[in-house]
Amino acid sequence: MADQYFQDRQTKRDRLREMGFDPYGARFEGVTVNSDIRTRVENHGLEAGQGDESQTVRAAGRIVLRRVMGRLAFLTLRDSTADLQIGLSKQVVGDEAWKVIKILDLGDIIGVDGYLGRTKTGEITVWGTEFAVLCKSLRPPPEKWHGLTDVDLRYRQRYIDLFSNVDVMQTFKARSRMIDAIRAYMRGLEFLEVETPMLQPIYGGAAARPFTTHHNTLDIELFLRISPELYLKRLLVGGMERVFEINRNFRNEGISTQHNPEFTMLECYQAYGDLSDMMNIVEGMFTSCIEVIGGGYKRKFKDLDLDFTPPWPRRQYAELLREYAGVDLNDGEAVRKKAATLGIENAKADDAVVANKLFEATVEDKLVQPTFVTEYPAAICPLTRRKPGDPSLALRFEAMVAGMEIANAYTELNDPEVQRENLGAQLQGEGDETMRVMDEDFLNALEHGMPPAGGLGVGIDRLVMLLTNSSSIRDVILFPVQRPQAKEGAEGSRGRGAEE
Repeated sequence: MADQYFQDRQTKRDRLREMGFDPYGARFEGVTVNSDIRTRVENHGLEAGQGDESQTVRAAGRIVLRRVMGRLAFLTLRDSTADLQIGLSKQVVGDEAWKVIKILDLGDIIGVDGYLGRTKTGEITVWGTEFAVLCKSLRPPPEKWHGLTDVDLRYRQRYIDLFSNVDVMQTFKARSRMIDAIRAYMRGLEFLEVETPMLQPIYGGAAARPFTTHHNTLDIELFLRISPELYLKRLLVGGMERVFEINRNFRNEGISTQHNPEFTMLECYQAYGDLSDMMNIVEGMFTSCIEVIGGGYKRKFKDLDLDFTPPWPRRQYAELLREYAGVDLNDGEAVRKKAATLGIENAKADDAVVANKLFEATVEDKLVQPTFVTEYPAAICPLTRRKPGDPSLALRFEAMVAGMEIANAYTELNDPEVQRENLGAQLQGEGDETMRVMDEDFLNALEHGMPPAGGLGVGIDRLVMLLTNSSSIRDVILFPVQRPQAKEGAEGSRGRGAEE
């Protein structure tokens, strides 16, 4: 049946050509978006059944509803802002144009010239005097235009998802406004936006498995960045005292409702700042986003009621571990015993690594309201300054909301000798997530002197998830990574690492 629909629409396209109409249109300048047209009608004060031929307008969009009743047709056009009803009469547009109206389909894109009015029932309408076919759609839209409901297909064919599901369009428009607000907020704090390499000869700045590639001309191995941190710190050394980057990072790891291999972060560094400055920036960033999209500080996320009103609570890592796991952070034996009861493998891992796995398993999902978790074990924070008086703890926080890490921040380590020691310990680790080569150039930069600083990374995709009440990270990424589609009739299973 799908092939028959396609063939029928091809026949209509050919018919348009025979009638002298270009089914793929031409430039159609001077279009007013549908939301502005609707506002004009409302402000003009037209009553039901009224029209004003002096108030002309040009509209364009995709046909999402079509009704032909004798010598009168009503089409609903959708653009990125709103739906708008178009009224067309055979008497006004003429016989030849009316033949075109008879073969228009849902999904076709048209442009219309007309004037403002309302129908007898009060519906805002543009009464068309002329129209043009701008693009003939060869494939029918989702059944009865109720929207694309197959979740997997929505992500694979986002182009259909956007024009058929109004809420999806609004989510991505909100994302764009939020990123604009974040940029404006950072610039207001006198941060300079910069760009650092995505292709790096040595990956660093996070514990993650990289994507590897090869540069043919130089015959060298390169990595898609897992973090811009070490390059941004080089800029602090160079005298750029406040820098930020809204960057794409790549981590060759699992896919879930919270993880996509390609994701967007904001990362910033402030010379002469520290952890407390970064907390203020996180709260200010969320405030700026909420102000630009509306809805207030108290918001729904899934079945949760969240309150983003600043200041957010501060909780110590060890205190939370004691409260929810029932163990003391400094009691390695108790930590390992508790971890074992939860099936956490810990025989070869450092005490701090085991404690962090236990923290993730027992604490993180309890942190529903926006919370800053502070004083992480220093052993898992190689780029972070130690707490004065207790070098076992790092001056680090993670901002947690709805059980998700939203931001990660440090008072940055700028002692080159301690940094070399910490990175050297990372080289002793196992697996693809550990460093393979010491970044001597980064250490050389530190030896030239990096000012004391605060540094911050914020997950933009997760921020958008929270503020748009989107349950999956794939709902806020236009083209998320998807598993290859199985061929029809092929057998197989999802296996390990499947999307959750």
